[in-house]
Amino acid sequence: MQGPLMIQGTMSGAGKSLICAGLCRILKNQGVRVAPFKAQNMALNSAVTKEGLEIGRAQAMQAECCKLKPSVLMNPVLLKPTSDKKSQVIVNGKVFGQMDAKEYYKWKKNLIPYVTESYEKISSMYDVIIIEGAGSPAEINLRDNDFVNMGMAAIAKSPVLLVGDIDRGGVFAQLAGTISLLTSEEQKLIHGLIINKFRGDISILQSGISMIEKITGKNVIGTLPYFSLNIDDEDSLSLPVENSALNLSEEGKGKIDIAIIGLPHISNFTDFDIFYQTGGALVRYVRSVATLGRPDMIIIPGSKNTLADLAWLKASGLFAMIKSYANAGGILVGICGGFQMLGKEISDEACLEGGGKAEGLNLLPFTTDFKAEKKLSLSSGTFSSMQGFFSCLETLSYSGYEIHQGESEGNVLFSKENIFGTYIHGIFDEENIAAIIVENIAKQKKIETGPLCRMSRHSLKEVAYDKLAGILEQNIDMKKIYSLLGAR
Repeated sequence: MQGPLMIQGTMSGAGKSLICAGLCRILKNQGVRVAPFKAQNMALNSAVTKEGLEIGRAQAMQAECCKLKPSVLMNPVLLKPTSDKKSQVIVNGKVFGQMDAKEYYKWKKNLIPYVTESYEKISSMYDVIIIEGAGSPAEINLRDNDFVNMGMAAIAKSPVLLVGDIDRGGVFAQLAGTISLLTSEEQKLIHGLIINKFRGDISILQSGISMIEKITGKNVIGTLPYFSLNIDDEDSLSLPVENSALNLSEEGKGKIDIAIIGLPHISNFTDFDIFYQTGGALVRYVRSVATLGRPDMIIIPGSKNTLADLAWLKASGLFAMIKSYANAGGILVGICGGFQMLGKEISDEACLEGGGKAEGLNLLPFTTDFKAEKKLSLSSGTFSSMQGFFSCLETLSYSGYEIHQGESEGNVLFSKENIFGTYIHGIFDEENIAAIIVENIAKQKKIETGPLCRMSRHSLKEVAYDKLAGILEQNIDMKKIYSLLGAR
């Protein structure tokens, strides 16, 4: 087997990332040297490579499916929105600058050599490259200098499979409309269609499949069922809807109530996925005073615009409520941007987020200054000198990564009685950590949680990757996939 295969979608969220991941794991399980690639990613959920470079989390997840360490070659361009109009542009893992959409689209042709070089390097190292598109190839206003969808397929000389999301409705219109907006040469690159997130009796779909094949001249090579696997997502659109503590479902009763503050610029929200899988806890996102209630633990997550999110926290009334909650002994955790908010003050003299200073929650004794140089590194160690509630973590090992431009006085990990803050993303992911936190809260509340999962996030993801591969193998014409990859 040798060559590239590209997965494009009719829209963002159609399922490209997971299908690429599943194909990567199928091929890896067969002994194929396979790696992922995405020319340009736009996401607030990112990952750090061992060299201290930044890439999209989806490609880091796909690398795990290939049993590889993430590499900057897998995602040479990353856009991280910092406001409604601007994004931080990251090229080859390092910050290039901030641009608004007009600036970026005027300038993006300059990135084509970087993308081409990365693809050529990674394709020389592996037999198969599974390429992920971005958004939709039918965004005809963005066709000029495209290097993400059909432009990337042309660079890689790759066949394309087009994925549509039936769960959102109108999947046949999605597929037919997308193909009709492509040039005749681009249409020739599409070698099959995949319908994703189907619920119900597939026999009801057959007449539609026959018609769409006739209309487009492309075969539907797979219909994937709607399924749920706890695998890293990079898009905050996938976050659960806000849930009120005053109206918890039957499922939530008798469980530990963990409230995550749904910041407008939330980043690296996968930090908390382990709590979903540990069991014994109801994990919910909160965006208003009315839905906060009195949770057993509040988490302030990372942010791509800490000052703007801190201002939102104050305007929403959540700032005052969180401070009162912590001063009354409530368990409070801050990660990265959330950690910075726990301190006395945040200063942005470098004007990385618009400049100025802002008062923090003043619950931990440090100030934060934003610096031009972004901190990117992998981190590991052992919990030590933990105070109060968090002494339950003493001597446990942790690992994770840092992505931040703020520098705070003191350590990257800080505990004070009922408050814990750190710059380290993924700090709860090693085995037993999340379970011990849930268990300790349950003891305080004098409730029984039942058996808790103590597996590491990595081990849980490995199980999910194999399940994902199995779903794809059962529901996609793999002979077609292999033929596109040049296999007999």
